[in-house]
Formats: sequence, structure tokens, C-alpha cells
Amino acid sequence: MRTCIMNCSQISLLLPPVFAPLQFGRLSRLHSQSSAALSTNCILRTSRRLFLKAKSSSATSMADDQNIVGGSLKQQIARLFEESLRVTVPEELDVAPAIAPCQNANFGDYQCNNAMGLWSKLKGKGTQFRGPQPIGKAIMDNLPQSEMIESCSIAGPGFVNVVLSRKWIAKSIQKMLVDGIEIWAPRLPVKRAVVDFSSPNIAKEMHVGHLRSTIIGDTLARMLEFSNVKVLRRNHVGDWGTQFGMLIEYLFELFPDGEGANEQAIGDLQAFYKASKQKFDEDPAFKERAQKAVVSLQAGEEKYRKAWTDICEISRNEFERVYQRLGIQLEEKGESFYNPYIPGVLELLRQKGLIEESQGAQVIFIEGKNIPLIVVKSDGGFNYASTDLAALWYRLNEEKAEWIIYVTDVGQRDHFDMFFTAAKRAGWLPSDENQYPKVNHVGFGLVLGEDGKRFRTRSTETVKLVDLLDEARNKCRAALVERGRDWTEEELDQTSEAVGYGAVKYADLKNNRTTNYTFSFEQMLSDKGNTAVYLLYAHARIASIIQRSGKDIEQLKRTGTLNLAHTDERTLGLHLLQFAEIVEESITNLLPNVLCEYLYNLSEDFTRFYTNCQVVGSEEETSRLLLCEATAIVMRQAFYLLGITPVYKL
Repeated sequence: MRTCIMNCSQISLLLPPVFAPLQFGRLSRLHSQSSAALSTNCILRTSRRLFLKAKSSSATSMADDQNIVGGSLKQQIARLFEESLRVTVPEELDVAPAIAPCQNANFGDYQCNNAMGLWSKLKGKGTQFRGPQPIGKAIMDNLPQSEMIESCSIAGPGFVNVVLSRKWIAKSIQKMLVDGIEIWAPRLPVKRAVVDFSSPNIAKEMHVGHLRSTIIGDTLARMLEFSNVKVLRRNHVGDWGTQFGMLIEYLFELFPDGEGANEQAIGDLQAFYKASKQKFDEDPAFKERAQKAVVSLQAGEEKYRKAWTDICEISRNEFERVYQRLGIQLEEKGESFYNPYIPGVLELLRQKGLIEESQGAQVIFIEGKNIPLIVVKSDGGFNYASTDLAALWYRLNEEKAEWIIYVTDVGQRDHFDMFFTAAKRAGWLPSDENQYPKVNHVGFGLVLGEDGKRFRTRSTETVKLVDLLDEARNKCRAALVERGRDWTEEELDQTSEAVGYGAVKYADLKNNRTTNYTFSFEQMLSDKGNTAVYLLYAHARIASIIQRSGKDIEQLKRTGTLNLAHTDERTLGLHLLQFAEIVEESITNLLPNVLCEYLYNLSEDFTRFYTNCQVVGSEEETSRLLLCEATAIVMRQAFYLLGITPVYKL
């Protein structure tokens, strides 16, 4: 919950932080405070600079992409069929190649499905074609020569089935082995994106509810970064609002002179919050002092500002410990950062005629919604919507983001629908959702206990994220010790963390994010089935095979030759080559589970290959070791995108 309450008349008194230099790292420290006021006119002027290229940005990016050699396997096949379509139906310039993997491998590897759609457009226009199958045959016949394609055939009403060349698949994998997995990165039509995720509230500990936003957001950011998109990882923490009045006043009761208010002295921040809330609810005099403290804080009084900073810093340190354990990088820009922008942004919306008065509040009416989007409450305070509008304006105008992704629970879907609609009405976003700049709400379901209810402790408290991670690590460590292998203490620590934290992440990410899922240590730490433990074990086994061969794999990459003669070798090789398009599909649809499914299927393909194809000591040892190494590289990259640390011994 990211609430923001502030009286309009107090804006000019607030010491805005907007001109302070940003400090980068996992979490930037709280920005320095500046006395410079943000000009509303500045916002109005800056807004007029935006979106002149909105209608053309997507088309330009796609045109650039066509000039790039490479891309995903599907993109490369599509380029060949695009040439054929220009020759086959030169008058239909808006037809894009419809390429998909064959559902039945007996027909081929990929399929072009344009014929039926073209026939529906061409019939009745005096076309030379007499049905979809002749169109499909013409598309096939007009394909340019390419070393990619071994053969083509026509099936049904004009489907063009494509069988890829074994030699070309092997050559492409070998090029990746030499040049690196980066050459298989997807190419997306955006260069700059914001991913807004995690976003805990100050003075409250991170709990299991923050798990999904944090790891889903991190995975989306990693996939975008792998795709050569500049990603601004934003932690929109709840660091402003009326609750800070009671927290500050309670802090003053504990430390009247303002000294000694540190993490050790305050102790459990969650308990501190609960104690202050209880006193706020039960003590009228304290409540009055707390309400006055909010006014003093918003007015920028040094004593209150320092107390607020101390509380934020203690929380920030707590968050940082969790982020470090999970390998998460974020830059904090909390609610307080955007407060100075709100008046100017609302004035811009007023000038466009979007804001109306309703029952003393200022609102934006959204067609199809029973309630309006409130942007200024009846008491003059700002709220979640006004903060989000200011943040969106900033991200579009100042940070030049082309794609802004918000990762929160599905319960906030209506808020984001209304908020996005308001931005489109303002002209900030194009009405066509396929054009850029664009926004997406990445909603996710609940984490449930094995009783089917919201995951909680036995005392019905929300499970603290740090406690959950401790338990995952400890259970994994116990399982590793039970295996009886010769572990050093350092190996045990590193492996139990890698596997334990990886198991927690993968158990979440493998599910469609929109659904609820049941949290079960027993299932996620199993070494059988679609679990991180099974996949990490598969990777460790590949590393062991290469090590057992005694060969220098780096030298083999330079001097060896890959040959995919066996059916299971070819199947594994094709699956490896599809990595880029899987990442592209996963990030385009904002579904990390697509990548998880690919990774699990890849491990299954490798098991089948290893079962049927002897590696060490065979005549094809060099080729098959290269195929093992290629599989390990792709698995490691997939692990990285999912935020999982690979292990080489289990």
C-alpha cells in the first residue's frame, strides 16, 4: 500500500528533494533535501515536449530491427518469409509473417500460417490464387535461398512447414559457444524501461506478501536488461503519509532529546510500529500530538525531518539485508520524492479539463467505472492516485521511459486501470496499447498456506520474509548434510543459500503469476519434478560430466566441431536455439513462468540425450561435450534471469 496524504497549501513549505543527486546501488540512500521549489510552470512546459514521436516510435524501432542480422530463431525465420510475402502478395504490405513452432514435430520445426488469412483478404479481388493452399505453395516457392532451411512442405490449407538444417543448428550453437550467450539476446522495440517493484512501507518489515513483487519484478528487470534495454529499477517505498506523525511522536517519547534513535535502540521495527499505533488509537492526547507532528514534518521543521530520516534509514537497512540475500538491486524513489511534482501535474490535468469537483473532492471520471479516480481528497490531501500520476509524469518526461511496468498484487487492478485510462485521456499515453510509450500492471495472486488460506504463522501473524528465507536455508543445509557428501563449511553455507533461496524463488516463478499458489517447503525442496533443486542438480551433473572427461572445454570450443547426427542431439540443439524467443515471449507477455517451463523442458531433453548418447569415451565425445557445455551455458543464463545462483556440486 503506497499512501500519500498532504495538504495542497503546505506544498510550498516542504523542503523538496527533487534536485538532489541520485546515489545508485542496491538502494540509494535518502536524497538530500533542497529548499528549491519545483515550478508548476516547469512541469507544464516539460509536458509539452513528450510524445511527439509516440505514433512513430514503435514503427521506427521495428524498422531498425529489420536491419539487424540475427535475433531470435523465430525472428530469423520471419525475415525469410517476409521476403517471400513481398514477392507473393506485393499489394498486401501490412501482412506480417505468422510464424509458430510446429505442434507436431513430425511435420517440421516451424510453420508459416499466413495462407488462410491472405485468402480471406484476396478472394473476390480478382486474384490469381484459387484458395489458401496455392497461396501457401507460392509462399514456399518464393522463399529466398538460406542455409537455415533443410526442407519445406505444405500441409492442410496452405500451412508451410519448415525443417531447419542440422548443420545450421550446430553452426549457430558453436557460434554462441565462441561469442557468448549475449548473441542470443532478444531484440525488443524499446530502449528504456522502468520496473516498479517490491515497494514495502517504511517502518514495517518485509513479509511474505512482498516476496512475489520482489522476485517477479527482479526477473522482469533481468530479462529486459539481457535484451539490452536500459532498466530503471524503482523501489516506490511508502515513506510519506499521516502514519509518520504517530511514529515520530512515539520516537520522541522514547528518545526525548532525539539522540540514540538508532536501529539497536529501537529494536524490532514492526513492534515499534504496533506500539505507536496502539498508543495513537488509545491516547487522545498522543493522537493530537501525532497529527500536529504531520504538519510539522510537511512544513520541513528540522527536528521532525531528522526523526523521519532516522526512521526511514532504519527501515532501509532492514530492507537492504533482505535484498542482499535475494540478490536484488533497486534504486529507491519513494512517495516523498514525487510529492513536489503533484501540484503541477494536477494543474496540467485541470488545463485539459479532466479534473472535476465531486462531493468536495477533486476527481477524474472514468467511463465504465462506478466511482471516479480521486486525485485530491475532500480535506485537500493527496493520495495514492495523485502520487502515481506525478510518478508517471516524471518517468515519461524526466526519465524518458518507453515502457513502465508496475508489479503489485491483482487486488490493485482496478486502480491501475483507472489510472492508466486517465493518463491516456491526458494524452500522456497513446490509445493503441501496442504503441509506445506504454504501461502495464503486472498483477499477481496470493501466497497460500497448505490449509488453502493466506500464508501466516500459527499465531496468525504475517510471515516475515527474513524468517522464511532463514527456514529455507536451514532446511536445505540439513538436507545437504544428510546426503553425506564431503562438504566444507564454506561450501555448505554457499550451497544451502543458493539452493534454499533459489527453491523459494522458483516455486513462485514457475506458476502463472496471476494465480494463487501454495507455499510448501516439502515440495519446493524436493529433488524430483519441476523444482529448482532438480534443475540445479541437472546443471551440477552436466558440470560433473565435463569435469570427468578431463578435457579443456575452452580449447574444445575453439578447435572442436559440433555434429547433431543423433535425433536426441538435434532435439536438444533446437531447444537450445529457441532460448532467445522464449525470453522474448516471457518478457513481452510479462510471464516468468514461460522461461521456467522452458528450463524444465530443457533439462528433460538433456536427460534423454544423455541416456541415449554416450558422452565420455565415445567417438563423438568432443561434439557431445560441446553440446553439454552449450546446455550448461543456457541453463546458467536462465538461472541468472530467474535470480537463481547455479551450483556445481550437489
